[in-house]
Amino acid sequence: MRYFFPLGLLLTLLLDGIFSNLFAAEFFRPNSMIESRLFVVWLVMALCFGEIDHPYLWAVIAGLIFDIYYTGIIGPMFMILPLIVYLTNLMYRFLTPSFIVVLLICLIDITVITTLFYGIFFAISYTSVSLSEFIGETLGPTLAYNLAALVILYWPLKKFFEEFSGNRSV
Repeated sequence: MRYFFPLGLLLTLLLDGIFSNLFAAEFFRPNSMIESRLFVVWLVMALCFGEIDHPYLWAVIAGLIFDIYYTGIIGPMFMILPLIVYLTNLMYRFLTPSFIVVLLICLIDITVITTLFYGIFFAISYTSVSLSEFIGETLGPTLAYNLAALVILYWPLKKFFEEFSGNRSV
C-alpha cells in the first residue's frame, strides 16, 4: 500500500482533469457545472478500508499538486484536504463500516470541499456566482456525478484496499 496509495492519488487527480477535458461539453454547460472529485473518492475509500501511512502528509501533497496544476492559487485545496482527512477519520471512527456509511462520508466530504472552495474563491472575488446558483448549478451536479462514480467504484476499490492492506472482511 506504501506505493499504491500515492500512485492512485496522483492518478485520480490526473483523471479528474482528463475527464473534465474529455467531457467538457457535458460537464460545463451554461446552467450546470460538474467538478470531478475522483481523488476524494480514492482518499475516502483508502481511509476507510486501507492502512495508509501519513495520510495528512499525502493530503497536503495532493492539495498542493491540485492547487498548482488546476487553480494556480496555492492554498485552497492545500488547506482543505487535510481537513477532509480529519473529518473522514472522525466520522468513520464512530460509524459502523458499510456501503451507506462510506457513501454518506463521501457526500459530506465532497460537499465540504466544493463549498469551501467556492467560499474561498468568492471571498477573493475569483467568482461572482451567488450561493443559490452555486448550490443548484455546481454542488448538486457535482455530488450526483461523484456519488455515481463511488457507487460504480465502491466494490472494486474496497476489495483492492482490503487485499493490499491485509484487511480481509467477511
